Amino acid sequence: MENDKKNYEIEKTNQEWKTKLTPMQFHVLREAGTERPGTSEFDQFFEKGTYVCAGCETPLYKSDSKYDAGCGWPSFDEAIKENIELDVDYKIGYARTELKCKTCGGHLGHRFNDGPRNTTGIRHCVNGAALKFIPDNK
Repeated sequence: MENDKKNYEIEKTNQEWKTKLTPMQFHVLREAGTERPGTSEFDQFFEKGTYVCAGCETPLYKSDSKYDAGCGWPSFDEAIKENIELDVDYKIGYARTELKCKTCGGHLGHRFNDGPRNTTGIRHCVNGAALKFIPDNK
């Protein structure tokens, strides 16, 4: 089978990523892991600002698109579209839409069609470990 690995603007070896990221950030971003629900500092966090990729600091979500989905992970009804890549993931036996950082390829979480009907109807269920927060006043 051919290697269909995509090239990203920012690429590092696993060792370079391990030096830059915490063990949980590495597990989520580089190994497509999932943090336990309710463990992210960003789950019930609603300050104004921008959520960026913890790996490369690409802006991914604005705080005005964040909402409480009650699922235990930070949830957004809209992304900064040009910075998010959609992929298909079959890790649990059926197709799900995987969210990735378009700059470094880091795994963010998954997209579902059960978001707020009064906005987009979409839920981006994102691992908090994949994010950093930049307040608006910075």
